[in-house]
Amino acid sequence: MSQSKEIISYMRKLGSEAKEASMVLAQASLEKKNEALGCIADEIESKRKQILKVNAEDLELAKQKSIGSALIDRLELNNSRIDSMISGLKVVSDLPDPVGEIKDLDPTPSGIKVSKMRVPLGVVGIIYESRPNVTADAAALCLKSGNACLLRGGSEAILSNKMIWNCLQEGLQKAGLPKESVQLVETTDREAVRTLLHLDEFLDVVIPRGGKGLVQLISDESRVPVIKHLDGICHVYIDKDADFKKAEDIAFNAKTYRYGICGAMETLLVHKSVAESLLPKLMKRFTEKGVEVRGCQRTLQIIDALEADEVDWMTEYLAPILSIKVVEGMGNAIDHIQKYGSQHTDSIVTEDLTKAEFFFKNVDSSSVMHNLPTCWADGFEYGLGAEVGISTDKIHARGPVGLEGLTSQKFIVKGNSNLRGV
Repeated sequence: MSQSKEIISYMRKLGSEAKEASMVLAQASLEKKNEALGCIADEIESKRKQILKVNAEDLELAKQKSIGSALIDRLELNNSRIDSMISGLKVVSDLPDPVGEIKDLDPTPSGIKVSKMRVPLGVVGIIYESRPNVTADAAALCLKSGNACLLRGGSEAILSNKMIWNCLQEGLQKAGLPKESVQLVETTDREAVRTLLHLDEFLDVVIPRGGKGLVQLISDESRVPVIKHLDGICHVYIDKDADFKKAEDIAFNAKTYRYGICGAMETLLVHKSVAESLLPKLMKRFTEKGVEVRGCQRTLQIIDALEADEVDWMTEYLAPILSIKVVEGMGNAIDHIQKYGSQHTDSIVTEDLTKAEFFFKNVDSSSVMHNLPTCWADGFEYGLGAEVGISTDKIHARGPVGLEGLTSQKFIVKGNSNLRGV
């Protein structure tokens, strides 16, 4: 048998098993799902040392392959990040169960009673790079929302992912749920990704988490519906009516909290009337932090930075690089965001609430913020108990995809021998 046929056979087996498990999960009680999440959290805690050990091996191999610093940052696990995984599982456990939720609609003239019931999607395929914590986060959300999942992490995190997956399977079995509810693609062969994208017989949706190239490839290749965002070109606009201390701290945090996240600020927009006061202070802080600043011509008249070009405005750096543009006002800032942004997350810093409301209504992004750094764009911070991704699509789910985004709705129609006339 050829390697390709072996991969296809292997992937179809995973898909088929996940499909069967999804039927059990769809009927699982809230208590049973929460029990599984608790058991998984306990397993991760008990295997903490083993997880850190294999993650160190993944990191060493990644460094030998000269993988970029942003991916290294995403790949690394430490005690704090393991604590966050465990905390995320417990937060998901505490969330209300969306499955079976009924929303009654207005009475119909005919007398039939129509409502909507929230139901699982079925089997969710998740393809991601580097971040091994996604293995736990994604599985937890899929489990709580009654979905089975088929996970394909990056080859650079294969040892970490396998160890976490082992914890997931142990926890599921202890709770009496099928271990096939969470499937991990154990081969690093790239043919497995292509095959996964063609498993429309078994998969109901695919969610990619990774760089623009990966997401674009999946969008182009997939026969399964995709929930995605291509890049996170996030902006902070500092208005002339901003509180200067807030503006300085927000801009600095938005860029430097973590460079490798999709919610990191990539372009800072500053109103012309406050630029001379703010930019030198910000430049000092960014320089001390090791951030390379690239600016427009107006910016270069105020601070000593590199010159930005057209490409900078449309680049997701995922690195300690920032582009700055001085603008005439909020209208110009919004125009820039609409032209160069990726509809991910954009923020305005101002004390004028009328301007904030205008910004909310006119910036077409999945998250729009006021007096906050864009790095808050995170499902865990939104109270969703982590996320399986952030969607910039406008159909089905938008923004951080949590429990509700992993469900659909079906109509429930009740009557009493109501007959439809001709």
